[in-house]
Amino acid sequence: MLITNHVLSGALVGAASPGPASALGAGVASHFALDSVPHWGEGVIEDFMHVAVTDGLVGLAAIAVVAARTPRRHRLRVLAGITGACLPDLDKPGRVFFGRSPFPAAVDAFHVRIQRESSRRMPQEVLVALTQAAVLAVLARRSR
Repeated sequence: MLITNHVLSGALVGAASPGPASALGAGVASHFALDSVPHWGEGVIEDFMHVAVTDGLVGLAAIAVVAARTPRRHRLRVLAGITGACLPDLDKPGRVFFGRSPFPAAVDAFHVRIQRESSRRMPQEVLVALTQAAVLAVLARRSR
């Protein structure tokens, strides 16, 4: 799953959570739930770095927009949800920049085992992102 989709789902989880601690935990759970759904991917990170860099920048921009549009009273829990939803993917930059994942081998093995990737599912990724962004826009408008 693209990190932008994890960012957006984490924001939704955070918006629905009663507080930051539950948002963080639910965000982590949402990451693994999304990764178990069939999604776009090409195997090893070197094969999709061209997409990963762009996706990372779009994900950062999405965090900035969500944070700016979220009312202050909800911002911490929304950002906690985003953090939790993105946290499990720190294995990828860890491997690229430091040669190893920051997680125990058992966590990495589980993360790899649940992936259901295909190089033909990019349209699905875009549809998921657009749907989540639309829901977030509605929620932001209603909470203002």
